[in-house]
Amino acid sequence: MSKPKHPRMLADTEAQAILRNVHVSPRKLNLVAGLIRNRSAANAVATLTFSKRRIAQTVKKLLESAIANAENNHGLDVDRLYIHRAEVGRAIVMKRFMARGRGKSSRIEKWFSHIKIVVAERQEAVLDDMPDAATIAAVDAELAAVDTAASEQGAA
Repeated sequence: MSKPKHPRMLADTEAQAILRNVHVSPRKLNLVAGLIRNRSAANAVATLTFSKRRIAQTVKKLLESAIANAENNHGLDVDRLYIHRAEVGRAIVMKRFMARGRGKSSRIEKWFSHIKIVVAERQEAVLDDMPDAATIAAVDAELAAVDTAASEQGAA
């Protein structure tokens, strides 16, 4: 007999990618992860592409892996994906010593970290940036209808 299959920890509309032991401190990695939290997948990839931080390219590759997992392994729609969670954790810390003046030494800590990106599929389409012209026209028409109804009630 074999062990029972481990239950899936994510919802059916979620997929993840994990990168362990990245040579960057968790504090710096969390700054990059904060750039993409709760954004659409396409917007997050664009943000990471033009980020000046060194670790952004590694996070971009991890995000693309999570998007590929969602599409290929779970059959999710790529256009409706957004970053549900971007978790950064602490990994090992390499400790080194550096010679200082007067025969002393000081400690150097080289931090490593883990990152997990969970992408999920939105049930409805949500606009991240500027709405298109059709959406603006529809909203303007609704506001005009509300204004005319309010002015008719005030005149009556």
